[in-house]
Amino acid sequence: MRCRRPRRLRPGDTVGIISPSSGSAASFPAIFDHGLLALRETFGLRVKEYPTTRRSSEYLWSHPKERVRDLLGALEDPETSGVIAAIGGDDSVRLLPLLERRELPHEPKVLLGYSDTTTLLTWLHQRGWVTFHGPSVMAGFAQTASLPRAFPAQVRSVLFDPPSAYEYRPFGHYSDGYLDWSLPRNLGKVKPPHPDRGPHRIQGDRRARGRLFGGCLEVLSMTLGTPYWPRADFFEGRLLFLETSEEKPTPDQVKHFLRNLGVQGIFDRIEGLLVGRARNYSPKEKAELDHVLRSVVGEEFARPELPLVSNLDFGHTDPQWVLPLGVRAEIDPMRTSLRLLERAVL
Repeated sequence: MRCRRPRRLRPGDTVGIISPSSGSAASFPAIFDHGLLALRETFGLRVKEYPTTRRSSEYLWSHPKERVRDLLGALEDPETSGVIAAIGGDDSVRLLPLLERRELPHEPKVLLGYSDTTTLLTWLHQRGWVTFHGPSVMAGFAQTASLPRAFPAQVRSVLFDPPSAYEYRPFGHYSDGYLDWSLPRNLGKVKPPHPDRGPHRIQGDRRARGRLFGGCLEVLSMTLGTPYWPRADFFEGRLLFLETSEEKPTPDQVKHFLRNLGVQGIFDRIEGLLVGRARNYSPKEKAELDHVLRSVVGEEFARPELPLVSNLDFGHTDPQWVLPLGVRAEIDPMRTSLRLLERAVL
């Protein structure tokens, strides 16, 4: 499945800002505004909000049609070159039946977000768009000044000025979430960073290439058994990436999800499995997670040769990579490296 790539972002472009799930922009406006400031000052972007962007969570929950209107409005808007989610949430899956009845714009645009935005990224990707799993306005961009310079540099390398091939580099440190957003002194801050040992090779000794697909494990699980979960043949030749949220599913819960994938035959179709750094896991729990990955994929479903790398810099810890769904990439488990083999944007 070859996907249509959006035009690259450039300083001076306008990006649409939407709240497709949580109303945190209304609950914590200072954090939201700080994220918009980073988009303006660090990346040179203009921002455009839509009618529901600053609505409360209660309002958004009661008005899914308005959220759909603003999502499609932002994608169709001739003023915008891309769309960025304010933050995640937990109910954007409710938008999918409403989106199913609507036509998409002919020309794709950058759609960026993570966590609950996984539903929208995967839905649009299955309809032929390259979409982008990465930071949101409030969780990622609002903390730009507290993160290493390598964070905005890699955002630019994927979305603004991509080389013909791009290798992701570990950031070396990570933070598990944010300090209390209700306190002004915590504006734009992350929790104290931890040193990071880098990616973990779980199994496999060969390089593998495929088109990226994936997102937040708990959000993907909401679409299992629905028309919005891909058919088994969709996974042929994919590099599947998964990450866990701040809700911190246990290693056993991750095991159950992996077993579902195995029973679907997905491990027999994909070329490799990439797992993001698990947020709020202790070192012991991370070791348990690695054991689960190896035992389920390698032993229970008899794929010990499948390249599998964990503790990669994407997902619910900061800073995080931008991963483009639908773009060809290569994982080298022996070097624990990941690189894009083509540009994600035109």
